[in-house]
Amino acid sequence: MPSPTRVISSLIILLTAIPLSLSGQINTDQVLRIGQNSLYFEDYILSIQYFNRVIEVKPYLAKPYFLRAVAKLNLDDYLGAETDASLAIERNPFIVDAWEVRGVARQNLGKNREAIDDYTQALSMLPDSRGLLYNKAIAQQEIGLIQEADSTFSLLIKRFPAFDAAYIGHARLKLEMNDTIAARADIDKALQINHNAVNAYVIRADIAINSEQDYLSALDDMDKAIRLQPHFAGFFINRAFLRYMTDDFQGAFADYDYALQLEPENTLALFNRGLLRSEVHDTDKALADFNRVLQLNPDDYKTLYNRALIQLETGRLDNAIADIDRLIEAFPDFAAAYFLRSDALRTKGDIRGAERDYRKSISLAQTPLNIDSNGRYSPFADSTQNTDSTGTQSTAISQEQVKKRFRSLSTIADNSQPEQIFNSKEIRGKIQDRNVTIELEPIFAITYYTSPTELKMNGDYLKEVDEINATRALRFILQVTNHEPSTTDEDTARRHFENIAYYNSYLAGHTPRAIDYLGRAMDFMTLRDYENAIPDLSRAIDITPDFTLAYLIRANARFLQAHTLPDPSLDIKLALADLDKVIQLSPLMPIAHYNKGVVLASEGNFTSALLALTRAIELKPDFGEAYYNRGYVYLTLGNRDAAFADLSKAGSLGIVPSYNLLKRMSAK
Repeated sequence: MPSPTRVISSLIILLTAIPLSLSGQINTDQVLRIGQNSLYFEDYILSIQYFNRVIEVKPYLAKPYFLRAVAKLNLDDYLGAETDASLAIERNPFIVDAWEVRGVARQNLGKNREAIDDYTQALSMLPDSRGLLYNKAIAQQEIGLIQEADSTFSLLIKRFPAFDAAYIGHARLKLEMNDTIAARADIDKALQINHNAVNAYVIRADIAINSEQDYLSALDDMDKAIRLQPHFAGFFINRAFLRYMTDDFQGAFADYDYALQLEPENTLALFNRGLLRSEVHDTDKALADFNRVLQLNPDDYKTLYNRALIQLETGRLDNAIADIDRLIEAFPDFAAAYFLRSDALRTKGDIRGAERDYRKSISLAQTPLNIDSNGRYSPFADSTQNTDSTGTQSTAISQEQVKKRFRSLSTIADNSQPEQIFNSKEIRGKIQDRNVTIELEPIFAITYYTSPTELKMNGDYLKEVDEINATRALRFILQVTNHEPSTTDEDTARRHFENIAYYNSYLAGHTPRAIDYLGRAMDFMTLRDYENAIPDLSRAIDITPDFTLAYLIRANARFLQAHTLPDPSLDIKLALADLDKVIQLSPLMPIAHYNKGVVLASEGNFTSALLALTRAIELKPDFGEAYYNRGYVYLTLGNRDAAFADLSKAGSLGIVPSYNLLKRMSAK
């Protein structure tokens, strides 16, 4: 297997094989555009290879460094993003987005003061940037500049009064300032703006639990959060706690069970379920849960204490003593551990040892123990307040309180932590997309790669594709899917660059055939190079005017390229013309009608999109994606009854986002 360095070197060499200009020199503007295409479609690894090539030829340009920083940021390579953004700023300090990218990277690296400086610089050039103000406020809060953060959030809310995340961020800050009334007001305002704001429900539930002990209200908010984000185990763990507090033991067990279906190794869910099982005297199952927690985390002393109690209760005295010995070794001042071991030794007949531990527990009973700021027991000091070697502050509490905490259900930390936002006007990043975005199901593409799921292991069938595959005229097998892999790895990219070089050589010495141009176009499509794919598909069509598949692929190339252009209208019209030609040549092809419907809907032509999607369903009655998109269009047009019927049908046909959309719409 070649080393990564050798692979990257091969990619750089092979990039020169792409016919980018008649002069034989690399057309850096064109390579940069192709890289931006890859970046737009979140193919970050491939985009970096294109930007590398431009930087190698023209290292004085700022833009490729900036774009490479964006790609690295989305790959969580924050150090690389910081370095590239700095190089872009050195070359052109007036690229506002470069300051913003570097700020986000630094914030993720914990360099909050430097991030604030970057945001301040960017705001001097773009004072009304929502994302910059939001990120700056978060960074200020992170380093304890509470009043400054409060001022920034207030300015953000003043300038963008309909930005729900600003109120949520401000609410977190107010909670840190112990102003629960103001925090509650901010959360209520956020939900007034956006009643699908999951984080707002979670924070309001937290306020209801900790400040008001209003478990019913908190339970209602957690129900809403779960409806909006049903695949997060932590929400079910927290709702289980609330159900327990409202005496719904059956509901609590059901939530713990479901959380463990989502995350089988979630130690918090296992511990809580074990504790609840021990409370209802289901000791064997409780012991099984505690054993599993300690397999996953042998130093979970809270679980160790509770397992010792179960061992003692069920007569496993040696096991109980072994657990307590470990507990005392870790926490030598914990009175309850000595008392527990005294009980075990007395039952075994070791009266002397039992008396010794009993006296020790009595002598420690009035000695306060330290609990750190995260609620964990800390044995480091005897003072009322202490900061340990890690900088974590601990507070002394009574032995009885510690014992109670060891026997209490736990909840997860707030999942609604703020994320940095990067809102470049040129690049569609994924950083700000924390919650699932409701979108149309994508067009179906002819591709070499698919992303199999449990519900659809293979690509879809298309007669024209099957016929070409049967000839073995191409170097790869064609497949049909509307979920292409989002990332092209280095080995895959290298293979297709090599393939392009092969076609270049072959076409130079042979009479071109339509299939040869189609083959090279497919390699360009895989590499997100639509600008070179489209001419090759046109050449294939010139040679074979009834080449249905070439029209279909060219329509896709034009539609995808349109997303990357300032004015997409011409490419959209050409894509629709190609799809009409496909329908003329193959009128019974459901995918052609479906793709036409998606293109029309994406352009806001919903009534025409309905006709196209309906025709696709008539031709293929189990076309789940068509039902989903038609439901989406019906919702957009305000026909909720028809939308719900289509979404329900789509869900039954395996289109999972249907249920998410149904839940969101039902909540309105």
